[in-house]
Amino acid sequence: MTLIEAARQYFDALAGDERIASQAEVERFVRWCGAGRAFEQIRGQEVANYAETLTGTVMDANQRADAVRKFLAFAKKEGFSSTNLGTHLRVRKTAAPKVARSRPAEIQMTAGTKASLEAELTSLKAQRPKIVGDIQRAMADKDFRENAPLDAAREQQAYVEGRIRSLEGKLDHAVIVQDTAPAHSHVIEVGSTVVLRNISSDAETTYTLVRPGEVNAAEGRISFESPVGRALLSHQAGDEVEVTVPSGTIRFRVERIEG
Repeated sequence: MTLIEAARQYFDALAGDERIASQAEVERFVRWCGAGRAFEQIRGQEVANYAETLTGTVMDANQRADAVRKFLAFAKKEGFSSTNLGTHLRVRKTAAPKVARSRPAEIQMTAGTKASLEAELTSLKAQRPKIVGDIQRAMADKDFRENAPLDAAREQQAYVEGRIRSLEGKLDHAVIVQDTAPAHSHVIEVGSTVVLRNISSDAETTYTLVRPGEVNAAEGRISFESPVGRALLSHQAGDEVEVTVPSGTIRFRVERIEG
């Protein structure tokens, strides 16, 4: 029984959530040892050496190690290995720096923004079953060492899970505030949509100034605390402003304020 064959049988025996939680680390262990190697060729010292690759916090390293230990215990139970190699997988304990605990910062956003984030969160969670199905089908097709569909599905899974965590963090600390920007303001303030013209390139750009919790670069929603946001606040149509960025200084002219 090779490592890759054992991994496939192990994944088939797991429930969906448990498979999602352990699959990445087990695959990493299999590739590290050599997917085509026979299980009986693996030695305890190799497993001990693998523990040295588990980086991150002690908690993260232990969670990753547990995923591999369960796989190795399964291999012993099924007779793929004569011993439980998981006993050799020990995470080195390091002294964690003391961090002063502070109250989580509030994230201000309008009721409309919160509703939009909640809708996106619901949509992303609904994608989970399809992604798991894509991963399962890709693994059944061919060896996961050279499997582009599997890599794409796992990348999508990583993006979705990361975005879910980000949205949940924002919503947990959300504080609803009123959108104070007047419908037709003569000066730029939070909530204003501003059309800018780059003096050098003559390119036109539209930004909406929002609170940090409402930023969405794809929609042109930038924080009023960003370099561009700070430079624009309180200016009027026709004003020219300078924005300092890592590459230098950019000069804009405010063409108009749309709200």
